Amino acid sequence: MGEYSVLIGGKAGEGINTAGLSIAALFSRLGYRTYMYFDYPSLIRGGHNFAIIRASEKAIGAHRTPVDVLLAFDQNSIDNHRQRVHSGTTVIYDASQAVQAEGYGLPLDTIVKEEKAPPITGNSAMLGALARVAGIGREVLDDVLRTTVPAKHLEANLRVAGRGYDAVESVFTVEPLDAPALPVLTGNEAAGLGLVYGGLDTYVAYPMTPSSSLLHFLANRAEDLAVRVIHPENEIGVILMALGLAYAGEKTAVGTSGGGFCLMTEGLSLAGMSEIPVTIVMGQRPGPSTGMPTYTAQGDLHFVLNAGQGEFPRLVVAPGDLEEAYTWSATALMLSWRYQVPAIVLTDKTLAEGACSFDIGAVAELPDREPVLWDGAGEYRRYARTESGVSPLAFPGREGAVVKATSYAHDEVGFTTEESGEVIELQEMRFRKGESLRAELATYPAVKAYGARDAGTTIVCWGSEKWACIEAAERFGARVVQPIVLAPFPARQWKEAMIGAGRVACVENNATGQLARLLRQQGFDPGRPVLKYDGRPFAVDELETRLLEVFA
Repeated sequence: MGEYSVLIGGKAGEGINTAGLSIAALFSRLGYRTYMYFDYPSLIRGGHNFAIIRASEKAIGAHRTPVDVLLAFDQNSIDNHRQRVHSGTTVIYDASQAVQAEGYGLPLDTIVKEEKAPPITGNSAMLGALARVAGIGREVLDDVLRTTVPAKHLEANLRVAGRGYDAVESVFTVEPLDAPALPVLTGNEAAGLGLVYGGLDTYVAYPMTPSSSLLHFLANRAEDLAVRVIHPENEIGVILMALGLAYAGEKTAVGTSGGGFCLMTEGLSLAGMSEIPVTIVMGQRPGPSTGMPTYTAQGDLHFVLNAGQGEFPRLVVAPGDLEEAYTWSATALMLSWRYQVPAIVLTDKTLAEGACSFDIGAVAELPDREPVLWDGAGEYRRYARTESGVSPLAFPGREGAVVKATSYAHDEVGFTTEESGEVIELQEMRFRKGESLRAELATYPAVKAYGARDAGTTIVCWGSEKWACIEAAERFGARVVQPIVLAPFPARQWKEAMIGAGRVACVENNATGQLARLLRQQGFDPGRPVLKYDGRPFAVDELETRLLEVFA
């Protein structure tokens, strides 16, 4: 058996996410590639949280519905997931909270009390029981706990894990693979590391799910990563502070979700007119308004493509997995500075908070794209007209340079103007800059394709649905085409990737087919829509069933 799925469920506040990451680390230690989907309501305590951890011999990035092991801290975790249980599923449950006719009942309250351990260590008892059921040696279990549990709580967790390990029997055996133990990161962590790789100096954010953990990650590691992290009072303060820092020469990024981005749009327009570079990591979740703040969606594509008044170039990218989150966060930051445009890294809750094995060796080395700086010759003109549309940068304090930044239409120096010829030149200058950006992006893998070109059937997708589509495509012998750059849209690369596409299905996590709309605007046929809009991503088997309606 080369693949395993484990579901762990309980109430908010019981550490389900942390326990899920420990399970992923357990499989990763044995050489498996792992993926974790985390589902939780917008509650601090109570409700029903669960994580599905999938381990495979091959690279994966999506979950399936059936599970091999169900770890239940309460009755809801059994009742809510009966459709996932099959004849080969092993159920392990807290006997003090749940009733189950089959499986292993662990008296977690008793174990924790007898070991004089904190209640949260019940997670380690479940982890221990899982290890024994899966035929994983005690030494591997202890090693994972030593690397994931803080030192002051380690001994208690080791004791409780041992009790769980001894309380069950081996049901199957997870054979170690001859493969490296890859680290397990979330999409936000990968994006944060990518920003640092791209030259990040300062990260500014107000916490908003699903981008909050990016703020926490960078703040906790600010000294190690040599970055500054600032948490202002609101999202308007975030974008304006970021623009001020960038004006002063600091490479700055911000993080938010749809509601926070709403508040940032005036600042986005200011960046467009003043040509101050800023990178925005925008994690999508269902709307309108607060919507379902802890669930996922791909409903903000046209919002970010068109946000802000007036016409100005922007870079919008939508990575589909950890490697792309790392690569394109770095690229977005560098290109934002090279072309002095706002860049938006469009993620969603599935990618941002989902966890996956991260292979840094699979990431291609990125070209170093430095900004165009003033050479110090002559009078400094902040908005000097150039053939490329990019004006050389100088920063306050530079000898001989008066650095202006304005929200008004302006001349080359930066003085306000309403003169017709100057305004036309300014607008055309911005358009030239956008075309220069487009020309450079033609050298990047802005569109990716998987599978044979002559497959005769094609699945189109974007963002976090990438891996569900890649796996589902195997069943149909289909090709998958994924645009990563969404603005400026890579029309030539897209046209080449879709040669011989045959029957096409466009898979999205929204109700209106937003990528399909963008493709039609660019003059391409998006095929038939396959949409899901309940706040959850497609499971691989669920998507296979939906695609049968298109390809059967």
